[in-house]
Order: sequence, then structure tokens, then C-alpha cells
Amino acid sequence: MKPVERADGRVIRNRWQAVGLCWLCVAGAATLGCVQTGRVGDPAALQAQVRATERAFARTMTDRDHAAFTGFLADEAIFFSGETPVRGQAAVAAEWKPFFEAPTAPFSWYPDAVEVLDSGSLALSTGPVIDPGGNVIGRFHSIWRREAAGEWRIVFDKGSPACITP
Repeated sequence: MKPVERADGRVIRNRWQAVGLCWLCVAGAATLGCVQTGRVGDPAALQAQVRATERAFARTMTDRDHAAFTGFLADEAIFFSGETPVRGQAAVAAEWKPFFEAPTAPFSWYPDAVEVLDSGSLALSTGPVIDPGGNVIGRFHSIWRREAAGEWRIVFDKGSPACITP
């Protein structure tokens, strides 16, 4: 075999180097073929899953079920509930526990918009936060991650005051 100079300046001097290079190319192409480049699953079905999960999460407040609420939180969840973000499942659960102590819920929420990444790994849900009198008092924005077993867990949550329109 005649020596061949590669684009990077190295020289392939024998057949074994050429075979090794070919295997490297084949392995690289096979790996790239495994990368997810399109949608995973039906977009409408994924949105419906997240919408149902968000509704079940909201129902934990109505049902006054703090343990169920905690079950929706990812281990590394971050909630923006004031000046300083609350980090981690245990800290978020502790911060929200007072909301579950009264016999009636201090607020409720539901998703009015859901979007899911093409990869099916993350989703955004957003919607109104409502006081017991039925008044919109804010808006929530939640990021959900699909875990290994396929269930959705909340990783980020942030509320904002309701916009007042003239």
C-alpha cells in the first residue's frame, strides 16, 4: 500500500492503519445514526400526558395531599417562591407544606398551554393560578422532565403575578 497523507497531516503507511480508520468511520456513523434527531412519540400524546400530569399535580392541592404533591417533584427540583430559589425535593416539599395545612386550598391552578420538546424529554406547562373566590391571582410556569421509567417529574416552577389589563 502506498502511504497516504490525511487532511490532518498524519500519514497512513499500512493496511492496518487504513482498516482501523475505516472501522472508526463505521463506528462513528453508527453512533450518529443512534442520536435522536426527530420526535419521540406522538406530539399530541406527549402533550396530553404532561397536561394530565399537571392536572394530577394540581389535584394534590385540592385533595390536601402533601405526600402526593411531593411525589411529583424531581429530586433536584427548583421552585422560585420568593427572593431565593428553593432547591431540592425535600426543601420544596417543606416550603409548600403550610399550603396543605388548612382544610381548604388557598389557591388552585390548571394548565392552559403545554409544549413538549421534539426529543420528548422536557415539557413546559403554564396556566392561571386562582384564589378560592375564583379570581386569577397569578400564572404558573413549570418545566417537566420525563424520567427513565416514563413518568413526568417537575424540575422548575415559577409563578408570576396576574397581569392587569386596562
